[in-house]
Amino acid sequence: MTRFRCAVHIVPRRGILDPQGKAVADALHSLGFADVGEVRVGRYVVVDVTADSEDAARARVGAMCEKLLANPVTEDFEIAGVTKA
Repeated sequence: MTRFRCAVHIVPRRGILDPQGKAVADALHSLGFADVGEVRVGRYVVVDVTADSEDAARARVGAMCEKLLANPVTEDFEIAGVTKA
């Protein structure tokens, strides 16, 4: 068994209202960043897990996201990276 560190990005689904993202976009516009489009504000979660392989670690963390870390109705998640810890 090997210890893996998994980085997960969790963001509101497209079409779901993101008031925090809108507030950030509006603030950026007021600061002169007119080229900014939509902003989505989410969470970055790092999970250390013990598994037989990188694929097994990725699958285990994916199951964690589906059951607890991300709301399946309003959020999407992406496992951004898996490295040996």
